[in-house]
Amino acid sequence: MQGEFMTGKVHSFQSLGTVDGPGVRTVLFLQGCPLRCPYCHNPDTWDKNAGEDIFVDDAVKKILRYRSYFGKDGGVTVSGGEPLLQVEFVYELFTRLKEEGIGTALDTSGVIMNDSVKKLLGKTDIVLLDIKFSRDDLYKKYIGVSLSAPLAFLAECEKAKKRVIIRQVITPGINDTEDDVLKLREILKPFNCVEKTELLPFRKLCKEKYESLNIFFPFGDREEMPQEKLNELQKLL
Repeated sequence: MQGEFMTGKVHSFQSLGTVDGPGVRTVLFLQGCPLRCPYCHNPDTWDKNAGEDIFVDDAVKKILRYRSYFGKDGGVTVSGGEPLLQVEFVYELFTRLKEEGIGTALDTSGVIMNDSVKKLLGKTDIVLLDIKFSRDDLYKKYIGVSLSAPLAFLAECEKAKKRVIIRQVITPGINDTEDDVLKLREILKPFNCVEKTELLPFRKLCKEKYESLNIFFPFGDREEMPQEKLNELQKLL
């Protein structure tokens, strides 16, 4: 189904968020993800058949309630899960939002790239790209895909002249060394589209979610990332 009558599977709305892109933003979390990242804090978004159906038109009406808060820098961020599993819905939503003059941001792992995704980038103002590790061996071990996938996505963003914010979760004992962060900086150096890189601390606030869903939390026994050390690593970027 096309246009305003297209439906998407939605996990939740965050009406006024300040951490998923610039300014004040409404964040739409979509249902479904092909990955099982061991530190994921939203395991309840994995199942593509869960969540609630919402029409594009109804999603736009809900978002428009908050437009007065967006200002010139804010807007809407679509996250997940992995929103590119519902690329047609996101495309129709972003098309409507652009018609309303509302800024759009896509929060993605960048592991999916096809013609539909390239078309969506044309309606996307900002990409929040989650590059999970700076080493291919860690990508394959913990994520099950190659580092080349998000880098290929980043290359498409460069070609399309998109604004990109890189984000990476830092987990003690996995990717928390200066070498890891310097490697990330080196990887990103050729890409002029990258505006900034944000390091995020591994946290275990999601542990109860895993327990309630009866899902094993692979990093449940790991220490959380100290903010002081994270701040020092951030200075390397």
